[in-house]
Amino acid sequence: MALERTLCIIKPDAVENKRAGAVLAHLEDKGFSVVALKKIHMSQEVAEGFYAVHKARPFFGELVDFMRRSPVVVAVLEKENAMADYRAAMGATDPAKAEAGTLRKLFGTNVGENAVHGSDSLDNAKNEIAYFFAASEVRPTA
Repeated sequence: MALERTLCIIKPDAVENKRAGAVLAHLEDKGFSVVALKKIHMSQEVAEGFYAVHKARPFFGELVDFMRRSPVVVAVLEKENAMADYRAAMGATDPAKAEAGTLRKLFGTNVGENAVHGSDSLDNAKNEIAYFFAASEVRPTA
């Protein structure tokens, strides 16, 4: 099986609660390699652009405001089966429904403030990684 890459965003709630390091440690313990990492404060334009797919949904404004509230940590994760493994590690969108030991169960507080974002497909992962990282910021593939 080939190595895959996916995007991880540690959201403002987890960063504010000083849980970014714990999230990254949890992922490394599950075999992920962090091949790019930075802390950013999203502008209105960046947040709206990233979540443009949700623009017509009623929660769009609230989501953009939340993602701009304070810094986030964006990371590129790599491992075999990264996409499915990261989705499983995140847990259900609603932390109350997430399985024990998942990131959202451990660090999320509610469906809106659920600690982490993850790409939902390999194609989206490529686009999302490129949205936040120049190629020179990501470890070259082996």
